[in-house]
Amino acid sequence: MKERKKMKVLMINKFLYPNGGSETYIFKLGDHLKSQGHEVEYFGMEHQGRCVGNRVNAYTSDMDFHGGSKLAKLTYPLKTIYSSEARIQLRKVLDDFQPDVCHLNNFNYQLTPSVILEIVKWRKQTGRTCKIVFTAHDYQLVCPNHMMNNPNTHHNCDKCLGGKYTNCIKGKCIHGSTVKSAIGMMEAYFWKLKGAYKYIDTMICCSEFMKSKMDSNPLFAKKTVAMHNFIDKVHWKEVTKKDYVLYFGRFSEEKGIGTLIKVCKELPDVNFIFAGTGPLEDSINGIGNIKNVGFQKGEALEKLIREAQFSIYPSEWYENCPFSVMESQMYGTPVLGADIGGIPELIRVGETGELFESGNAEDLRSKIRRLWDDKELCEKYSMNCKDISVDTIGEYYEKIMKMYQ
Repeated sequence: MKERKKMKVLMINKFLYPNGGSETYIFKLGDHLKSQGHEVEYFGMEHQGRCVGNRVNAYTSDMDFHGGSKLAKLTYPLKTIYSSEARIQLRKVLDDFQPDVCHLNNFNYQLTPSVILEIVKWRKQTGRTCKIVFTAHDYQLVCPNHMMNNPNTHHNCDKCLGGKYTNCIKGKCIHGSTVKSAIGMMEAYFWKLKGAYKYIDTMICCSEFMKSKMDSNPLFAKKTVAMHNFIDKVHWKEVTKKDYVLYFGRFSEEKGIGTLIKVCKELPDVNFIFAGTGPLEDSINGIGNIKNVGFQKGEALEKLIREAQFSIYPSEWYENCPFSVMESQMYGTPVLGADIGGIPELIRVGETGELFESGNAEDLRSKIRRLWDDKELCEKYSMNCKDISVDTIGEYYEKIMKMYQ
């Protein structure tokens, strides 16, 4: 077998400390690349929690949109559209590291697409070949608020698809603010005119659903590839299931918590455990058949998932590839998931779980009732979870190396 060329990969992401799914992705992928003999460096914002970096210690300055001085707040609108600082600092890393691949992740607002222009300029001036790969963790390239969900109405929205970004300001789609929405609209139009995204070689979408939304832009449709996220290998354990249904995740409107709470009240004989935190926490407390155990992780969360009859993922926004759905099934617990976004791609309906119409309380209630009353069916679904096939980091690595090379 031909030996694979060792590569230099520059991971570009605005946050270089644990902050969410994007960071978990770049750290785990970066570590695996290094374990295979490749060199990996990181570029993004400086921050007191930064845990990865580059040899020349070049980063953009920390931008705190919720704090900072009055002067800083005045300059932020311009900096979120175009960043000279990001180009200058990135160039230092490019000149020193000389990557074979620049792997973009979350870069809007703090880094801006300016970084793409600097990579292209560096390639031209040095004559080096350097692939530009982008992993889409949200809808940032087709929707100014990144979620395709209006925060004021909580309704899903695709009005900006196809480049009609004036809808962002009409709907006050960024934090319910006309000013912030105007800035988001201007940013989207500015980079559409600049054409920076045409330089991206491959766009990785973590679901077929996300790919379909990205493909609404004819330029992107030629570049997109659907690849579900990787997950750590989980060893099967025989456990005694306990009498409860589990929800684990964020307690917020878009996650469908409001609908789920309503249904819980209508099923007083069904025991629910909620594990998480979020803005709707107060509406959970005080309901007799809901036990709120707060945010859980590690072994405590694993035990909760393994021992549940089934878990519920009631989201009401266009989820991409929710880790919770994969994790639940990997631990042997079937999932009752909302039929929205990328969720249906992760559940083998009638084998490892079921779907209900997103936001439909009546459908959710009847599906919970059926599963709760049929322990044999839940046990069958649970055993079927043994055969769940999700990419490990090793399998994902093999796929991504073909894009890098």
